[in-house]
Amino acid sequence: MINQMVQLNLEQAERLKELGYHLQQFRQKQRISLETVATKTLIPVRLLAAIETGNAEQLPEPVYIQGFIRRYADAIGMDGVELANAFPAQTDLKVPKASWRGTVQAQLRPLHLYLLYMVLVISAVSGLSYLLNRSSTPPMPLAKQPNPAASEAPPSGPANPTLPDALASGRTAQAVPASPIPQKSVHVGLTMTSQSWVRIVVDGKIEYEGVLSEGTEREWEANKQLVLRAGNAGGVMVSLNNGAAKRLGEPGAVEEVTFGTNANAVQLTASPLETLTASSSSAL
Repeated sequence: MINQMVQLNLEQAERLKELGYHLQQFRQKQRISLETVATKTLIPVRLLAAIETGNAEQLPEPVYIQGFIRRYADAIGMDGVELANAFPAQTDLKVPKASWRGTVQAQLRPLHLYLLYMVLVISAVSGLSYLLNRSSTPPMPLAKQPNPAASEAPPSGPANPTLPDALASGRTAQAVPASPIPQKSVHVGLTMTSQSWVRIVVDGKIEYEGVLSEGTEREWEANKQLVLRAGNAGGVMVSLNNGAAKRLGEPGAVEEVTFGTNANAVQLTASPLETLTASSSSAL
């Protein structure tokens, strides 16, 4: 139940107490109980007691209180209409309402929403117009930038110092031929007439060491020096710089020959039947 002290003004509260006191005094003189009055008026006993004591907190709105007073008075033999009119049912006291300023409803009034909508529409139209104008406008041509390399002064000296001299003398400049790639100075070829153990040392490094079978043909090249050593010199035919082949030595003999530019020359121009003996172990 809503607090009725807020709804009753001072005048209504005073009149309720006065009328309730008179009703109570007249009822008691008539020796009528509240239960009897409640039975006749169909008003609960607690509300009748509240009218007699002027307890507005237990009573409904003033218009209902006025009706209760009339029915109560009629039930105990009093003039109910007169007593009811003595209680003012209308009140000038207004219940203070909570301020709605600062709430979402106050901030978003219909006018505010309309203005916000208009701002959004104008912004969208302006942005679309800007994009359309930008896409329809051809781009401005870029100014031709000067070439810094072209503006620089040419070098004082000629790029090719030999070209002006050649043109002045009426001769055509010719390209300088590239130097040829140095060729190997020692080329040794082996042809095995029988199986033999062989070791080849090229410029101080062992290039091969092993057994070569009959019919094998091998070649080695060296810049400065090539050393050939064989365990069966009679089975090894040696050719120097693609010359005629010559047997390294006697069959079963161990021979070693050094071929190079810093030693005494060994002529391998003899016939294939001649033998390159151990005594001729020198460098070409």
